[in-house]
Order: sequence, then C-alpha cells, then structure tokens
Amino acid sequence: MNWMNKLERKFGRYAIPNISRYFVLANVIGFLGAILFPSLMGYLQFSPYAILHGQVWRLVSWVFIPAGGGFLGLLFLFFALMWGASLEYTMGTFRMNVFFFQAMLLCDVGGMVIYAILRSLTGIVNIPVSMSTYYILMSMLLALAMCMPEAEVRIYFVLPIRMKWMLIFELLFLAYDVYSMFSYALSILEGAVALAWGFALSAQILLPIGSMFLFFWFSKTRIGWRQKKRQREFRAQFSKPRPGSGIVGHKCAICGRTDQDAPNMVFRYCSKCKGNLEYCEEHLFMHRHVE
Repeated sequence: MNWMNKLERKFGRYAIPNISRYFVLANVIGFLGAILFPSLMGYLQFSPYAILHGQVWRLVSWVFIPAGGGFLGLLFLFFALMWGASLEYTMGTFRMNVFFFQAMLLCDVGGMVIYAILRSLTGIVNIPVSMSTYYILMSMLLALAMCMPEAEVRIYFVLPIRMKWMLIFELLFLAYDVYSMFSYALSILEGAVALAWGFALSAQILLPIGSMFLFFWFSKTRIGWRQKKRQREFRAQFSKPRPGSGIVGHKCAICGRTDQDAPNMVFRYCSKCKGNLEYCEEHLFMHRHVE
C-alpha cells in the first residue's frame, strides 16, 4: 500500500467533491473582476516581493487570476470542467484534492524558493515570479492523458485523436512556451540576469507540470525489500523441479537423458521436427527429423 492510500483511509472523508469546479469558478470570478475592477487584479497576483512585505493573501488569491481573456478563455474553462469531471471519476475525490492542493502548495513554496535563489544570484529585488491557474488546469489534461492513454477525444468536437498523442502534443506546446519566455528574457537582458529572468517567467509552467509528475510518482505502489525477497524465493521454488519429485525440465528424445542426469548438458528443440521434440547437445545435429 502506498502513502496515498494510507492518507485516503485516514482523511478521505474530508475530501471536497468536484474541486476542479471551484478552481474554474475562481477563474470566472477573476474574469469578471478583470472587467469590472481591473485595478484590483494587481493586488491578487502572486508576488514574492509583496508577500515578504506583508501581503500574504497573495499566496492564495492568485488562483483568481483568469486563465485567459475573451471567448477563448471561457472556452478553455468549459473544457477544464469536463477534464476535471473525467479525472476525478478516474482517480477519485481524495486524490483529486491532493492533486490540486499539492500543485498550489508547490507553486507557493517553489515560487518563493526560486525568488530567494534568483535574488541572491542577481541582486534584483523585485523579480517577476508569477503563478497562474491556467497551467494547473492544463496539467489536468496531461494527467487525464496519463491515466487513459488509449482513450479517444475529439478536438473541437470534430478531429479524433488518442490521449497519448495529445499528451505529447501538450508537452511540446508547453516546452515551446518555456522556450519563448527564455527567448524574451534574452532579448531584453544579458548573461546570468537574463537566465534568471527566464526561470522566473517560466516557473508558472514548470512548477504545476512538475507537481503533476511528482503526484504520479508518489502514487506508485512501492514494494519493500522484504516483500521483494519473498517474491524471489517464491519464483525460485518453481524455476526448478524439487529434488525427488520425478519432474524433469528437459529430456532428449533419442537417449532419454534429462537435465537431472546431466545438469551441465545443453538441451535444444529442433525446429524441423514435428511435436516439439527436444534433443541433447550430442543428438541435436545427429538425428532424423520427425515429419
């Protein structure tokens, strides 16, 4: 039993059903807030510099920053609802909660650590380390593809494609986003400062995707060394016949010698003989083929 199963047995009753809907709802609220109160969005964004100066609500409020604007942003949220429902049906409510809260925690902690490291290396105080729920919601699609690689979906309800190819496509798309952010940083800055700026910009991609792979790694069922030893001993019991059982593994069809009579002798099947006949090394090339 892995640690995820143990946590589910102990805390599973506290899991929030349909948690992905709350993240999508937070995005919708942020989308409306950006239209009605655009100046308010600046106080909700993730900013390590502001957090260290007392604005601790930014550790949570960044989930209200909309994943995108306009019709495409709303269409993405509509698809995110379907991904969340399918993923929760596949993984379960508790694991879905762990998936989201782990991503949020890793983004908060990782963002602060990246800020501290880059600040010490570059000396720049206000490094733009930002976070977005867009990539957390996008990681749901990747997780769904990992859970059901052979399932088929239709892009825009028309083009059929298997989820495993969708996974590869999305990883390439995210890799291109990271490349674009580093390219932008290198176009306006130089040297180590540009690389630090690139890491700061791409943290919002790397941390949620890294959290998804970390989630699946922790969810694996691991076998202890004692259980592995018992498995090897159990297989060893059936790999060779027990002494005195009268069961042989190999027997020559000509002389009748077995692997118990001659443990070091090599036995082979003849591909030209019918009936899967086996011969010892002395008669393998010196016998008449049975037709």
